[in-house]
Amino acid sequence: MSIPEHVKVLSLNRRARFDYSVEESLECGIELKGSEVKSIKEGRFSFPDSYADLKDAQVWLKNFHVNEYVYSSVFGHDPDRPKRLLLHRQEIKRIDRRVREKGYTLIPLSVYLKKGLVKVELGLCKGKKSFDKRAVIKERDLDREIRRDFKSRQW
Repeated sequence: MSIPEHVKVLSLNRRARFDYSVEESLECGIELKGSEVKSIKEGRFSFPDSYADLKDAQVWLKNFHVNEYVYSSVFGHDPDRPKRLLLHRQEIKRIDRRVREKGYTLIPLSVYLKKGLVKVELGLCKGKKSFDKRAVIKERDLDREIRRDFKSRQW
């Protein structure tokens, strides 16, 4: 994802790109409470095993943990509540058709601020097999060795 200047990336889900091959990515708004927004802007959230689920023509983000805001009153938020993602109806229908296909799932790839609003990059992903993961690791190691060798030859 090329990052424009008015976007501040809060977190990337690197594990998702390793475990899944990303077919398509979407920018989604997320419905949050005030204390959740403040916690996310402070970076007090985690989403390593989170996923999105379609239910009643709406997209819900599950296992997205937002810590309670320290300075909020007793009326804070539930850290593990499902959060609704904001998409156009046509996008939801298109995603629903793709997710019904075998092996596709919706995974959050990154969380970022865009013009002061919290956005989620949602990826339509298909799980990788273990031999695919090994090939990625091997390719990354070879690339690292080539860079190291090239750097040592320059000196």
